[in-house]
Amino acid sequence: MIDVGLLHEALDAQLPAHLERQRWSGAPEGGVTTATPAWLDVVQDDPLLAWMVVDATLATGAAQRYQMFIGGRPAHPWPEFLEGKDRELLAVLPDGDGNEVVFYDALVDPDLAVAVLHLVVPDIEVEVRRPIVLEHSNSSVVFDEAHILKVLRKVEPGPNPDVEIPRVLAARGFEHVLPPRAELRRDDMDLAVLRDFLVGATEGWQLARASVRDVLASRLAPEESGGDLAPDSARLGTTIAALHVAMADAWGQEPGDPEVWVDQMTGALDEVTTLAGPSLVDVDAVRARMDDARQLEDAGAEIRVHGDLHLAQVIQVDAGWLVLDFEGEPARRRDDRFTSSSPLRDVAGMLRSLHYVAATGLAEWDQGDDELLGLLDLWEERNRDAFLGAYFAEEGIDDLVPVDPAARTALLAAFELDKAVYELGYELAHRPDLESIPLAGIDRLVAGPVPT
Repeated sequence: MIDVGLLHEALDAQLPAHLERQRWSGAPEGGVTTATPAWLDVVQDDPLLAWMVVDATLATGAAQRYQMFIGGRPAHPWPEFLEGKDRELLAVLPDGDGNEVVFYDALVDPDLAVAVLHLVVPDIEVEVRRPIVLEHSNSSVVFDEAHILKVLRKVEPGPNPDVEIPRVLAARGFEHVLPPRAELRRDDMDLAVLRDFLVGATEGWQLARASVRDVLASRLAPEESGGDLAPDSARLGTTIAALHVAMADAWGQEPGDPEVWVDQMTGALDEVTTLAGPSLVDVDAVRARMDDARQLEDAGAEIRVHGDLHLAQVIQVDAGWLVLDFEGEPARRRDDRFTSSSPLRDVAGMLRSLHYVAATGLAEWDQGDDELLGLLDLWEERNRDAFLGAYFAEEGIDDLVPVDPAARTALLAAFELDKAVYELGYELAHRPDLESIPLAGIDRLVAGPVPT
């Protein structure tokens, strides 16, 4: 049996550095200054499984609370499941008997992953488990290709939108979300949720990438290539509009306030341009384009929104599209990630995602080829039009968005610009080699109106 005191020694020495290495923490290198368990429970002794919530202080001065599961085993022989998992290692320490103990993220341990599952559903029986590593503020484990356990990493009091929203919508008969099968809560915090795992589901990003590859390989117009995405884009537009109508029905709506929305946009613009430097973005031009929406008399409604809608947040199954992950953009402040807004904020996120698919496809295939660039412009335009046409045709959506075409164009352009600015900040912090994609989007949006 492993001495729990040894675990505390490992946490004291390595916890801030360990948190910085985790994709789900959202912390840059050197970004965690202190980290202390608010509580720590030993779930089992052999192998050791410790469950804790950690109070961390980031270099910015902000406080962040994380949920962690730490496993502990003898380091000799080295556990096979830790091969290639350096990021998940916490520490290797000698015990009092001259042996070494390894501490690590317990969700990569097949046995301990089941023990975590049993905290959520004590009586469930499973055989096969595998972690899914995603660059989100959570971790997921699939069991028997039938269940997926999502462990929330950034936690705080109150309901988590990704648990609450699908539960409420599914209970009201909305069929395009995955309802929870079980939930884990403690201290008024949502900590984990179990859902069905849909074998054969395809992520929207993968479908779009396959469509782009068909265009690039065939050098045919998008509608003539074998993988034309436009029919699926139209169905997705219908689904997202139905989602917004359902969310407005469940949580209510109020008149939109474009002045508040634009203030939020320009505040985010100031933060990103401070990071980017004054020469990277024409701040005055971006601000002027956003200000086109400030005085709109017809701004539509403010409703609860998804907050981080893009092609990797939707999956296609036989019955149609499903919408996932209602936690908001990971790099936003909490009060902005989980806020209400215009439904066009979500629409803008999906349109920006289409741009990303086209841009990354061209970069990987044949950079600088003018013929392919033209085809991908056509691909993006075709799928934008299909998505928007179906979205705005859905019954009930006219009550939520500006009816006047000019107002709709101005507001959607402002939200697309806001999303592109957010993307620029994210890329500068995490993937600077991709900064050209949001910069191109910003330039295009500043130059003229977006077709709706």
